[in-house]
Amino acid sequence: MTEEQQKTTAESETASVPPPAPAETQPPPPAPEPVPEPPKDVAEEKSVIPVPSLDDKPDDSKALVLVEKTEEVAEVKPSEGSVNRDAVLARVATEKRLSLIKAWEESEKSKAENKAHKKLSAISSWENSKKAAVEAELKKIEEQLEKKKAEYAEKIKNKIATIHREAEEKRAIIDAKKGEDLLKAEETAAKYRATGTAPKKLLGCF
Repeated sequence: MTEEQQKTTAESETASVPPPAPAETQPPPPAPEPVPEPPKDVAEEKSVIPVPSLDDKPDDSKALVLVEKTEEVAEVKPSEGSVNRDAVLARVATEKRLSLIKAWEESEKSKAENKAHKKLSAISSWENSKKAAVEAELKKIEEQLEKKKAEYAEKIKNKIATIHREAEEKRAIIDAKKGEDLLKAEETAAKYRATGTAPKKLLGCF
């Protein structure tokens, strides 16, 4: 191969390789936070590309693409990580707040239930004591009424017995008076028979 052919092949190979883009002209990627500038070593690697030899022909375009991709990933990852971290922290704070609210709510409900249970227990014990007192008073009144009833019944029985006794006495007096009257009538009738006279008051009796 002649020297002219070697020169033409070298020129064609150098022309096929795209010129490296300077690191300063690349626009900064959109990110919420400021992205640190790429290190100088990477810029220098991009700006200075060794001329390939004729025998060794590596694929420089792929190497350049890989370098650019690694730079983009390095630039994008911190922003995504910070956003995800903020979202995770916000979610954790929200969950913590909700758990605290739930715990407070359960505590307040438990306090309210315990308070109501104590009051209901107090009302039940008061009701039972009042009922017991009223029932005891009623039982006492019933006992007193039973006692008075027995006393009144005894009094009534005594009165009935007295009335019966008085009636028997009056009957006995009447019977005795009747006996006397019968005996007197028999004696007077015998006297009239003996004398042969008639009683004067016979017509007046009718």
